[in-house]
Amino acid sequence: MKRRRFNQHPPSDEHLEEQAIRLRKHAQGTPPGVEREKLIRQARKADAAARMQEWLSSPGLQPPK
Repeated sequence: MKRRRFNQHPPSDEHLEEQAIRLRKHAQGTPPGVEREKLIRQARKADAAARMQEWLSSPGLQPPK
């Protein structure tokens, strides 16, 4: 039996930004507590990942010489 292999692509910064917006909207409808804090934390992580992805793919980034 052959194993299925999946190519994992890093998420684009646009996808991460959309995810952060979606998480924040969901957090607004959630009552204060652990679940809400978890959603806000995930949104912050998605924002940070989007900024890093954008920075890494920027044309101004030069390889070390």
